Amino acid sequence: MEQLLTVAEIAKYLHVSKSTVYDWTHVGFIPHYKLPRGVRFKLSDVDKWLDRRKVKGRKTYKLEIGNNIIT
Repeated sequence: MEQLLTVAEIAKYLHVSKSTVYDWTHVGFIPHYKLPRGVRFKLSDVDKWLDRRKVKGRKTYKLEIGNNIIT
């Protein structure tokens, strides 16, 4: 069985604060397990969750300022 990580470990992995992780778990934003002695995370679940939030970059760079297009 895969090891379960603590809030502190996931916060460090994601480079966010522990309070952010607690907020995310409270609203059900991040996949987690509620256990009698705290909240735990499977790293594979968190990695899948991150992959679903990946934003693909554009093929070209175009910036519109007013009526001007800068490429």
